Amino acid sequence: MTSPSLPIDAVLSPLRRALASGGAAVLQAPPGAGKTTRVPLALLDEPWLAGRGILMLEPRRLAATNAARYMASLRGEAVGESVGYVIRFDRKVSRATRIEVVTEGILTRRLQSDPELSGVGLVIFDEFHERGLHSDLALALCRDAQQGLREDLKILVMSATLDAAPVAELLGGCPLVTSAGRSHPVEVRYAPRDPQGHPAEWTAAAVRRALRETQGDLLVFLPGAGEIRRCRDLLGDLGSGVRVAPLFGDLPFAEQERAILPGNLRRVVLATNIAETSLTIEGVRVVVDSGLERRPRFDPARGTTTLETMRISGASADQRTCRAGRLGPGTCYRLWSEGTQGSLLPFSPPEIRQSDLAPLALELARWGVRDPESLSWLEPPPPGALAGARQLLRLLGALDEGDLPTVLGGEMALLPAHPRLARLLVEGRRRNALALACDLAALLGERDLFRREWRPRLAGDSDLLERLEALERWRRDGRAVEGADPGACRAVERAARFWRRKTACRGRAGGGTAREVGRLLGVAFPDRIALAREGRDGRYLLCGGQGGRLSPRSGVVGRSLVVAVDLQGGPGGEALIHMASAIEMDDLEALAGDGLAWRRRVAWDDRQGQVAAREERVLGALVLNSRPVGAEPEEVREALIEAIRRGGLDMLNWSPEARQYLERIRFAGRAFPEEGWPELGEADLLSSLEQWLGPFLDRVRKRADLRRLDLLPPLRSLLDWNRQRQLDGLAPERLAVPSGSKIRLDYASEGPPVLAVKLQELFGLAETPRAARGRVAVLLHLLSPARRPIQVTQDLGNFWNSVYPEVKKELKGRYPKHPWPDDPWRAEPTRFARRRK
Repeated sequence: MTSPSLPIDAVLSPLRRALASGGAAVLQAPPGAGKTTRVPLALLDEPWLAGRGILMLEPRRLAATNAARYMASLRGEAVGESVGYVIRFDRKVSRATRIEVVTEGILTRRLQSDPELSGVGLVIFDEFHERGLHSDLALALCRDAQQGLREDLKILVMSATLDAAPVAELLGGCPLVTSAGRSHPVEVRYAPRDPQGHPAEWTAAAVRRALRETQGDLLVFLPGAGEIRRCRDLLGDLGSGVRVAPLFGDLPFAEQERAILPGNLRRVVLATNIAETSLTIEGVRVVVDSGLERRPRFDPARGTTTLETMRISGASADQRTCRAGRLGPGTCYRLWSEGTQGSLLPFSPPEIRQSDLAPLALELARWGVRDPESLSWLEPPPPGALAGARQLLRLLGALDEGDLPTVLGGEMALLPAHPRLARLLVEGRRRNALALACDLAALLGERDLFRREWRPRLAGDSDLLERLEALERWRRDGRAVEGADPGACRAVERAARFWRRKTACRGRAGGGTAREVGRLLGVAFPDRIALAREGRDGRYLLCGGQGGRLSPRSGVVGRSLVVAVDLQGGPGGEALIHMASAIEMDDLEALAGDGLAWRRRVAWDDRQGQVAAREERVLGALVLNSRPVGAEPEEVREALIEAIRRGGLDMLNWSPEARQYLERIRFAGRAFPEEGWPELGEADLLSSLEQWLGPFLDRVRKRADLRRLDLLPPLRSLLDWNRQRQLDGLAPERLAVPSGSKIRLDYASEGPPVLAVKLQELFGLAETPRAARGRVAVLLHLLSPARRPIQVTQDLGNFWNSVYPEVKKELKGRYPKHPWPDDPWRAEPTRFARRRK
């Protein structure tokens, strides 16, 4: 079969030269240039391959199988001869295969089992701009193998939209080869404003408009399978001249083929971003783009991954638009405004930033890498997320405390599954329940059998039992039970068969009790064991400390201990538990082992207002059992100090005398910073509670005891005897005034100390009193005979001369029994109403 000329043909010679002279190259070619199917065939007979093969990484399964089939047809062969593929659940290769198209996880696994990649001369990373987690990891491992084991191994990175310069730099400054595309003009039509409502509804309306206004087949981009099904139903009345074909990853291969291949009817292909790049759909002249896609987002706090619907990037929008210009001039309907177009991110963020890194962490450990920075990454894994992933692997028993693989971890790594599901399968083999484990791994690894609107028929001990029954019914009758999705049933059954083959399971599929299910799930989700909150129906505390409540999709009722399998974010930080299974205490004890030993706990009980000493059986944040015990004085003291640190200094008895003493020390420190007075801010006092308060807590156990505790002795202990004498001189507690009174100074503010005194007691005093060896003038609050403030001043002389005459005029008639001399400079000071002889 001869192939038509493609734009990529013009750069095949420079690409051959680049790879012949060096170990790597980067090829940048837009969609439609022909790089996916033309490049591997053009390089197959290069002398430097010397009979060895080509491994090509293709991120999507459908694109991988179609690329392999097309290349095989160009060679006049059936797929599986010189060109083959290996994807999850399917492989078509033979001893004659020299070009092998594989999906992401397959390449990583090949590297782990054979780091030298024996028999492989070239590894091609196609569509690298998608920046999948496994693509980044596989490139890092390939580069490591090339530098340490296989200098003759060649690496070629191909991309449509990626900024290629950083990739070339990562590969040692290798050559960058750029190809022109072949695309006809595409008219882009924007929506006047961003649409509201369900995406399927406004996309269906745009499809009807496009069918009226244009010719040719339509490729319609929607974010997920749910929106595709709803849009298909809304377009069900288009008539016999139009065929509506869904296209997404979970469809059976035959249905995917029907969507791709042209026919006699005008087609409307409803696709996810599976159709963005390397997948060719003949006949498309019109693109209707919702501008949305699903992206996985991992929440490290919850340890859960959710698929979020969000705006596509500018690069994705361009790729989708180009699909309309492959055959001739086309039209693209962008269902968003031109203003929104300007706000799109240039590129989609790489998965490594927002994915569950547990699979990557296990692969790194198996590769022998403790420090990921020792590998070559476009973007290294975030340290926080990687640390969380390693913590989960330790909980699963896959890593030891040195983050090296355990024997169990080695078993898990051999299974092409998330570490949780791999742990479940290994446990199923150990418990002679492998058939049940295979079914559970399939149910948890694929999308839910039941549609989102489904609700459980009966209350029970496990949400998985109804799903197991639905799966068994599908196997027996070939029909989905009410509320189940036939496509999901088909995908789950295919996955279950795969796991039975992979684990050599000979047991009969089906069956399993709630207790057996709980045991297996507890092993796979040890961080999601949850304990019912007392008196709060359907609400739980997870062992990680997070709250959760059962959603209407869960039928588990009245169980104190559950495994929260499916968690999603809920209001107020409380997670929604969509799928749960009860677990028995005996099974939890066996699972947790030493983690459930009795532990002594002496702590402040805020509800009782006292220190309580108990022995508790604890799993993370869960207290499973508790019994009272006696406490040693030192334990009580430590518990009190910890409670005060949490609750703050207001838990203590701050009498006016204690507060005044503390403020006097702080004043001395402000007035004489050079003398090294202790820092006594709230944080300082809290951090040093053991030193100044601890020795005075021997008889304290309750909140009432704290309230009775006199703080003056502990505060005085902060200063030695000499410092205390200095304090009395620098920050006196009281100050003598001309009347003979000794009046208390107030040091509460950060400014100068305050002296509140009746003005009659200061007659004859010209200079404002001072503290701190004369450094600081006190702030006088001059009071009326009724002890109401008249004037605030630090300049007493000015008061007598300028303000006092007005004060006298105003107050003499109001307080006639008190002296109001015309000359306050010479008047006798007094604190009494009448002069006493």
